[in-house]
Amino acid sequence: MSSKNVIVGTAGHIDHGKSSLVEALTGTHPDRLEEEKRRGITIDLGFAFLEEAGVRFGFVDVPGHERFVSNMLAGAAGVDLLLLVIAADESVKPQTREHFDICRLLGIKRGIVALTKSDMVDADTAGLVRLEVEDYLRGSFLEGAPIIPVSAKTQTGLPNLKNALLAAAQEMPGKNAARYFRLPIDRAFVVKGFGAVVTGTLISGSVGPGDEVQLFPDGQRLRVRGVQSGGKSVDRALAGQRTAVNLAGIEHAALRRGMSLATPGKFRVTRRIDARLELLPSAPKLKQRARVHFHSGTSETVAEVFLYGSKELAPGQSSLVQLRLQDDVLALAGDRFIVRQFSPVTTIGGGVVLDPLARRPTVRDTGRVPFLESLERGDKSETLAAMAERAVLGLTFEEIMARTGWLEDEIAAATKTLIATGRAKAISAEPLILLAGAAFDEVRHKINSRVEKFHKENPLLPGIPREDLRSSLGRRVRTEAFRAALDDLLAQKKLEAQGEIVKCAGSTISLDPEEARAKEQIEKAFAAAGLAVPAVKEVLSKLPVETKRAEKILQILLRDKSLVRVTPELIFHRDALAQLRDRLSVFKKTKGERISVPVFKELTGITRKYAIPLLEYLDRERVTRRAGDERVIL
Repeated sequence: MSSKNVIVGTAGHIDHGKSSLVEALTGTHPDRLEEEKRRGITIDLGFAFLEEAGVRFGFVDVPGHERFVSNMLAGAAGVDLLLLVIAADESVKPQTREHFDICRLLGIKRGIVALTKSDMVDADTAGLVRLEVEDYLRGSFLEGAPIIPVSAKTQTGLPNLKNALLAAAQEMPGKNAARYFRLPIDRAFVVKGFGAVVTGTLISGSVGPGDEVQLFPDGQRLRVRGVQSGGKSVDRALAGQRTAVNLAGIEHAALRRGMSLATPGKFRVTRRIDARLELLPSAPKLKQRARVHFHSGTSETVAEVFLYGSKELAPGQSSLVQLRLQDDVLALAGDRFIVRQFSPVTTIGGGVVLDPLARRPTVRDTGRVPFLESLERGDKSETLAAMAERAVLGLTFEEIMARTGWLEDEIAAATKTLIATGRAKAISAEPLILLAGAAFDEVRHKINSRVEKFHKENPLLPGIPREDLRSSLGRRVRTEAFRAALDDLLAQKKLEAQGEIVKCAGSTISLDPEEARAKEQIEKAFAAAGLAVPAVKEVLSKLPVETKRAEKILQILLRDKSLVRVTPELIFHRDALAQLRDRLSVFKKTKGERISVPVFKELTGITRKYAIPLLEYLDRERVTRRAGDERVIL
């Protein structure tokens, strides 16, 4: 059975003994930098590991000093279990509160309290501190959590602490290694002989040597040379593990904390996030368009807060907000974040990302808040329906993936549900494009209306050319939506298509008596002329209807193939052309298969003006084939 991986974040006030406690538990002192050892405080993230009864604990020791809280936030990304460290001789201090608030806002659900330096206080003081801590934790996710007195110096209480960690680990659900790979980078450095190495907590998916990964926010694709977890090379690091990745094709100077590695081709960076933001009770009120420091994963930037539906947010309250970020960030729906006051820099709140690729809010967009509330409920089919309803042009597979981080089978299952209930239509199956059911019905209605309108305005035309119909719908209807809606109307026999012409089902051209007479006149004029046909303008000018209608009546005769256009200027009656073919057939039998232009003129009794266009027409129709100055009758 594979071991469970649990990331434990140690948090608490400076000098409360976090690093010493981790060293006593694991045998590794998490302080890596010489400066840290010299100054005796943890400046950057330190890591240590403990294997106990099939559970692999990775300890992220995060700095307690106020100046280094942003480092603490980098470490808190991916933490499963909080080890809140409180010194028995000092009790709860300001940074204890801030760290605990951050862990709560980041959605950490489980934890243990270690009362360090217990050897330095008497029993009465220890009892009093325990009561203070219990009181402080009341109403929080640590209410009722084990509070264990320990001493790193005397090793007292360490077995109890290990047992409490194991018990908490057993209750935890494992992280899903089947999801897409994501690793927020918290350190980047160079290892001699290997090159660029980054470390972080693997928050989802897995990674192994040979994998292609994408670096965000830059977007470049890189190859993984090697992977380590817990100081050992591994074939594959899984979600929940502290991971070091050796990357090929990049200088370590181009890598920094705040970047992320992820499965390539799935995600997009953003500068606009819709979210639920909660203010701490201790925070000052937050005004519309306030600037804050934004922390998500290991990234840090400045954000402007746009409050939906109010001008300010009161302490202890929450609101739907849009965060406009100064820099590109990789964020997915469900990611947690922290905001800190711009100045003085203190933690004031945090929340959860709802739409990582949010649009710019507009006054007319009254559906934004209900949309975000439906995302907040977390039902995949509801989320997809809400996204489709707001995507006027349709929702592509790539956009669904980039905005949700769902796996392909999750997208397929939610899509199937929506299509079955009529809430969406797949206007393209491969690649998938979804259109909301109501939007699809509207496209169908528009097509029907346009065809009906065309018939009313053009009673002498059989229908509207397909391309004219598509362009009449405007740019807010994509080609795939037009095709799918038209196919649907044709299948339901509401419309008919003849070649490129679309018409209402059963519609026929009805001519009034005047138009019927004009049609008869045109046909007679060309039939009587034989092959020496009159000019088109001359025929139309003698009709009892105006030129525009006359031209449409002529089009009817051409479409019916009663008349045949041989050149733009010359139109012949089909009977005359049929008789010409018969004459050529007789000529071939009696005189041979070759015929010259003079002989053709003599045979038909027409001038060169008609003879040459007719011969070229016969060539196109494969009745004749040109051979030098003659024609071969086929």
